[in-house]
Amino acid sequence: MTSERRSQKDWYSILESSPSDMLQDLKQKYQRLALMYHPDKQGPDVTVTEAEEHLHRFIEVDQAWKVLSNQETKRAYDLQLRASELNQSWPVDAHVCLDDMTWDDDNEVYTYGCRCGGEFSIGREEAEGEEAIVCCDTCSLSIEVKTTI
Repeated sequence: MTSERRSQKDWYSILESSPSDMLQDLKQKYQRLALMYHPDKQGPDVTVTEAEEHLHRFIEVDQAWKVLSNQETKRAYDLQLRASELNQSWPVDAHVCLDDMTWDDDNEVYTYGCRCGGEFSIGREEAEGEEAIVCCDTCSLSIEVKTTI
């Protein structure tokens, strides 16, 4: 697991939501928070520090919505969350070399077929480390991808 992935923001908590929320629920939560923290909606009695905090929070809420409102970026983010939850204590079902995976130009990921019919996907940035744990997008199996020999 890369340190970048561990330090990645939790877009769901920023929107005060969960991965099981439907798109409509996410949209309502986004709209409520965006109105609450929008710079134009701040009262005259707000201090400079509070205004900066609200602006920072508004930007985070907007970024979270951009990731979670797009089906492709949400799916990729959810897969990263699942993979980070495994955290090496989860059993690894197979060891695969990056060279054995297929590069998908359209999605810009390496893929490897799972025995359930699903697939394992790893992005280029994740593949830059020595190894990574990747979950199947359909079942609970996981593989360890060795990126170097």
